[in-house]
Amino acid sequence: MQFDSFTFVVFFAAVLAAYNALRGWNARKWLLLGASYLFYAAWNPPFLLLLLGSTTLDWWIAQRIDTAPSQRARKRWLTATLIVNLGVLALFKYNRWLLANLSAVLALGGVHYVPAPPDIVLPIGISFYTFHSLSYCIDIYRQKFSPTRNWRDYALYVAFFPQLVAGPITRFPQMRPQIETPRSTTRAGLGTGLALLVLGLFEKCVLADGVFAPVADAFFGAATPPAGAAAWAGVLAFSGQIYCDFAGYSTCALGAALALGFELPVNFRAPYAAIGFSDFWRRWHISLSSWLRDYLYVPLGGNRRGRARTYANLLLTMLIGGLWHGAAWTFVLWGGLHGAYLAIERALREHVWGEREAAAPLRFLYGLVTLFFVVLAWVWFRAPGFAAGAAATRSLFASGTAALDVSQQLALLLFAALVGAHWLMRERDLRALPARVPAPLLGAALGLLLAAIVLAPGDTHAFIYFQF
Repeated sequence: MQFDSFTFVVFFAAVLAAYNALRGWNARKWLLLGASYLFYAAWNPPFLLLLLGSTTLDWWIAQRIDTAPSQRARKRWLTATLIVNLGVLALFKYNRWLLANLSAVLALGGVHYVPAPPDIVLPIGISFYTFHSLSYCIDIYRQKFSPTRNWRDYALYVAFFPQLVAGPITRFPQMRPQIETPRSTTRAGLGTGLALLVLGLFEKCVLADGVFAPVADAFFGAATPPAGAAAWAGVLAFSGQIYCDFAGYSTCALGAALALGFELPVNFRAPYAAIGFSDFWRRWHISLSSWLRDYLYVPLGGNRRGRARTYANLLLTMLIGGLWHGAAWTFVLWGGLHGAYLAIERALREHVWGEREAAAPLRFLYGLVTLFFVVLAWVWFRAPGFAAGAAATRSLFASGTAALDVSQQLALLLFAALVGAHWLMRERDLRALPARVPAPLLGAALGLLLAAIVLAPGDTHAFIYFQF
């Protein structure tokens, strides 16, 4: 059940009506939990059992961590949940990749091993709800808060349907007061929520699927990628597609939650207007980058153990972040590129730039440099393999004489408009925008967006981050 489906419209309208018809907060929470499980089961019903099992086990282990008689016992329980959660994630997500790499390593030693293709389907959203559960158990181990004794409340935190399958990755302290304190739909929340839903669907259906995807697919699907301007059109189209697809989902998630009286953390803040690569990761997939910082980079030592160790920690964190996105070496390379960007930027700041605030023209220029290298890295995120990624990268810097067709020109124009919009919104909160627009103008704008969604050309694509 995708946000951009008629089924979801019917589902969400029914949930919203039933939610506000009920008076008791406990009854509303049971309704939301049941609706969340129905939402998830619509993808593949058997995997609901995996979600239920993972949720119940981590809820129980967190209480064992909290009541353990010694630090050693606490660590054993934490190790147990890490092994189970990461083991299940590896089984479903990395099984094929690990076997393929094992076969390649053995071949170097002259051993011919061809593993049987594993008949395993990747459960949708497993990376996201696994990180929800892990952050909860790790924070209990760190004694940041006490665990909830109410299974339903914890299950709702993990399975809340707006953010279940593609984030944002929430922390329990963000959701606990909202789950434990009664709330309902408000006029302001409903208005802003529905406006965000429409905006998110416009980003997904019209921009990502209708404008950017056909150009990106044609470029990356070509046996020999075109060179020059056509290559830049293809890569910039994917840069627009990946943003509008994922930010579109996140905007829909924010809107659906607000309509129900909940507030999820913002996951994107104008990333294509980032000034530097550390700034980019404070703006792109914020819930993941902050998760990797708090639960991987800092435990590795962060920047506390010398310069060389800091650079190594940055690189390792981003390599693992790349692997989180998919079981392929191209994702690892994409993460490695961003790790290198961050390390180089840190070295320049320490030895060349210092901490002085640069003049506005220089900041804008560095923003363009940041965007250029971010776009180059997207090639490896999208490319199906090393050979294809290398060919696509070479094509960007080769001369080409082919004229751009209308779809390529439109993709370039709208990507430029997207970057301009990010610079305008760089210091603004998207959630506050609907309230600042006069009602007649907002209504007309939403009407135009809805019309564009209904009339959007092109095929509907599954949200890209559903595969992660």
